[in-house]
Amino acid sequence: MSATPQKNRTTRRVLAVAAGLATTGALVAAMPADAHDRGHGHKPRTVDVQLLSFNDLHGNLEPPAGSAGNVSEKQPDGTVKAIPAGGVEYLATSLRTARKGNPYSVTAAGGDMVGASPLLSGLFHDEPTIEALNKLDLDVSAVGNHEFDEGATELARLQNGGCHPVEGCYEKGEEFEGADFPYLAANVTKEKTGKPLLKPYTVWKKNGVKIGFIGVTLEGTPDIVTANGVKGLKFHDEVETINKYARELDRQGVKSIVALIHEGGAPASTSYNYDCDSPGAGDGISGPIVDIAKGITPKVDALVTGHTHQAYVCTVPDPSGRPRMVTSASSFGKLYTDTTLTYDRRTKDIVRTSVKSANHVVTRDQPKAADMTRLIDRWNKLAAPIANKPQGWISADINGRGSTALEKPLGNVIADAQLEGLAPADKGGAEVAFMNPGGIRADLVHKASGSEGDGVVTYGEAFTVQPFTNMMNVVDLTGARLVAALQQQVSGSNEASPKILQVSRGLTYTLDLTKSGAARVVTDSIKLNGEAIDPARTYRVAMNEFLAGGGDGFPALGQGTNKLVGASDLDLFNAYLAAHSTAASPLAPPATDRITIVK
Repeated sequence: MSATPQKNRTTRRVLAVAAGLATTGALVAAMPADAHDRGHGHKPRTVDVQLLSFNDLHGNLEPPAGSAGNVSEKQPDGTVKAIPAGGVEYLATSLRTARKGNPYSVTAAGGDMVGASPLLSGLFHDEPTIEALNKLDLDVSAVGNHEFDEGATELARLQNGGCHPVEGCYEKGEEFEGADFPYLAANVTKEKTGKPLLKPYTVWKKNGVKIGFIGVTLEGTPDIVTANGVKGLKFHDEVETINKYARELDRQGVKSIVALIHEGGAPASTSYNYDCDSPGAGDGISGPIVDIAKGITPKVDALVTGHTHQAYVCTVPDPSGRPRMVTSASSFGKLYTDTTLTYDRRTKDIVRTSVKSANHVVTRDQPKAADMTRLIDRWNKLAAPIANKPQGWISADINGRGSTALEKPLGNVIADAQLEGLAPADKGGAEVAFMNPGGIRADLVHKASGSEGDGVVTYGEAFTVQPFTNMMNVVDLTGARLVAALQQQVSGSNEASPKILQVSRGLTYTLDLTKSGAARVVTDSIKLNGEAIDPARTYRVAMNEFLAGGGDGFPALGQGTNKLVGASDLDLFNAYLAAHSTAASPLAPPATDRITIVK
């Protein structure tokens, strides 16, 4: 099963094929004076391998707009500064600059490279992003949950190439070549055969240096992806899977191992340069990755993580009590992590005490990579007829993804759009609408992204906010189940990391964060149009098909009956913008007064 990337590369990486091409003298010269033995003509005992990593790109080839395109940087005086970052033109420059002077450099990703992508990539089933990652010289990536958005067959196409089965080839005479890096999915097997869906691991080799990479997505992927996306697949425990393949690599003589895990945590600070190992009360990192890291065999030398879109460089003790590096580089290509792995040629293992790591900002004040600019321009020309159509007007930024509030202004707009579109009796008779916060992928930004003018919302911008094109459902739910759904925001699988539904106008309630679990929802405060929810009454509830299937830890929403399938979420969003805004009277950010928060 061990393999290096399957397609030939004429780039900087020569992998195992070119073993021995670099002379010993060149290697010695590249090593720090204290890093190798002083033998006559012998290879140095240790060699520093540079591991560059990033995660959760989500097809953001162009710099993300608005607050979603900023990273937080803590200043020496304690204040926090927002720095605009990201865009593959700058990511490519950052990575290529970082590699200079590092003869041993490998680049890895922690999943969600594609999926929930802006129109430029999403319109073309993320072929532009795979093409960009090939140009970035990505060596290996774990799959994330979003790699399964369009199912296993489409994921296989992204890996192996071939034109889209329905839409065909996008450019005349050009067939999509697929990823020339391996996607790893060690903990995903086919239900029928029990065999891995993709390669579980790969081994990167250069001049006798060997590093194994094992890739997994979070075990809970089926809970956050539509049922069609994970049909016929089983998702297994991350720790058990990584330990199993670490033993297999060890038996093959591969002693240096990195785990790529699409699961993460939350550091105590959102600043990318926060010292995660600060000893203060409340410092450090929390979330699922902590227990995962503590359970993974000491054979694994470093963990590259993702999924939570957070920035951190932390050490978490392995089962033997030794500290081990755990990193994540925010999202959307705004950061990359540079980790030094000191490889001991004699033991074939990483000298763990000398592992160093830091996150770096992909700033927008550096030169753009010309090949990425050409790639973006090429795909933008194909997308332009659809992308540039105006859908509506806004008077100011309406924040969604970039908002840290539990009730987001853009969440209210989306929920209102869904209620309005599905309230007519022949459209479903909806009385209330729910929107999952993770489905809001961007902000609506007032500043023009192109030539459309400030305040104009284009189809491309609306698509970037709602890229899944989920079909809307209207179902019957009892008042008791409606209340249970609100409680599930802060209990069950969502207790540790609450998922606060965005609600349509007319629904109000109090969320008491001083309490724990389901008790955080003050049940007698829940009202619809001023009236208390009647547990026995049936309500018509609108939501996307993902939530209607019980996704995101909302089993109560999956118990709806008398289902009517409506238009897509994107169509309703665009219809609402058209109905509620003109150039002379743009849509203003709505008040966020539906959920009263007690802290």
